[in-house]
Amino acid sequence: MEAQWEYRAVLAVDIEKSSGRGNVALVRNRETLRTVLRTALAHSGIDWDACVREDLGDGLRVTAPAGTRKASLVHPLVHELADLLRDHNSRTEGPATRIRVRVALHAGEVCLTPTGEVAGVPLETLARLLDAPPARKALAGAPRTVPVSLLMSQHFYDETVRHGYEGIDPAAFHRVGFTLKELTADAWLHTPGWTPAPGPEAPAGKPDTKKRDRSPSGNSKQVGRASGNGVVYATQNGDMNIRVVKGP
Repeated sequence: MEAQWEYRAVLAVDIEKSSGRGNVALVRNRETLRTVLRTALAHSGIDWDACVREDLGDGLRVTAPAGTRKASLVHPLVHELADLLRDHNSRTEGPATRIRVRVALHAGEVCLTPTGEVAGVPLETLARLLDAPPARKALAGAPRTVPVSLLMSQHFYDETVRHGYEGIDPAAFHRVGFTLKELTADAWLHTPGWTPAPGPEAPAGKPDTKKRDRSPSGNSKQVGRASGNGVVYATQNGDMNIRVVKGP
């Protein structure tokens, strides 16, 4: 088999705060994650055995089969995954085996190697999405009953969420910006079952372009012309000076 380049959807999942739980909990949690993800994929009409699956230690990366409808990776897959983990967490014996995850979604042309592995720039982007601060902060700030935060690329959002396909509510997603290593990008965040307050950061690549004239004291100064041949000067602290210009 020669290397083949194909357009594929890619998904990655990582267990939150997996370290420090001990070997027994680690192995059990890995098994649970594989089970619930396999079930969620099946409910989405995606064959687990047809996917390329790669172990991330405390997570998984999945390359979907060719022709997979990308919207199905949002709904029902992500929502099924959230439901399954929520159910698992309600029944588990203790915090060591409770699982919450970050999920990343992207798509692009990847290389299917003769050894059965997948390579390509889309996987680099996927890794940055999985580790991006907005996804980590959203999950950390969510109620403990919320088991999933999803961060998808702008490309994935444009081809799925923005169309409002069945089961997908665009209003439940909000745009965030992040910079991680060499990647600065806009992405779209979703936490099924909870809506976090928008973060203070502006979307990547959308800097504040408003320019203000600063006085030496650091106050903002506004200049406007008023009728009656006058010029009004006002500073941000509320001071106002009016200079009247006499006519000829």
